[in-house]
Amino acid sequence: MRLTQYSTLLAILGLFLFGGALPSNGATTAKIKKVLPFLLDKDGVNSVDPSLYERDAYQAYLRHNPKLQSGMRFDVQWKASAADAPSLHVQIELRGIRDKTLTKRILTSKLTRKGWFSTWSSFRFTGEDYQEFGDLLAWRVTLWRGDMQVSEQKSFLW
Repeated sequence: MRLTQYSTLLAILGLFLFGGALPSNGATTAKIKKVLPFLLDKDGVNSVDPSLYERDAYQAYLRHNPKLQSGMRFDVQWKASAADAPSLHVQIELRGIRDKTLTKRILTSKLTRKGWFSTWSSFRFTGEDYQEFGDLLAWRVTLWRGDMQVSEQKSFLW
């Protein structure tokens, strides 16, 4: 192989490993990849065992026993470039119902990038605010750069 073939091969490998080129407008991309909402018990725990089966079984148990619930935790997987991450914040919008009355809450927080690839961030909704909220009907998680929304994930009923 000649030198140009090696450089082309390295460029293709770099695009594959590091997520491709930047968008044509020069802005970097930021994205919410996954959102996992969990109920928390009185100890602030969402599972009694690390297995996914046990976690799902415990979540079903908490759903059927509201008196054991102390709050919710939203685990959000997101991805952004190192340059983009400091300007990002996440907003979690919740819709619920309590005593036949619709309730709404908005949680916001700055994000801190922890690795080269995607990062998981946890957001807790607990205490008196959670107790007054009622039952969760729907949620929406949005990623913002300043006042511009760059990504969104939402529940089926949103």
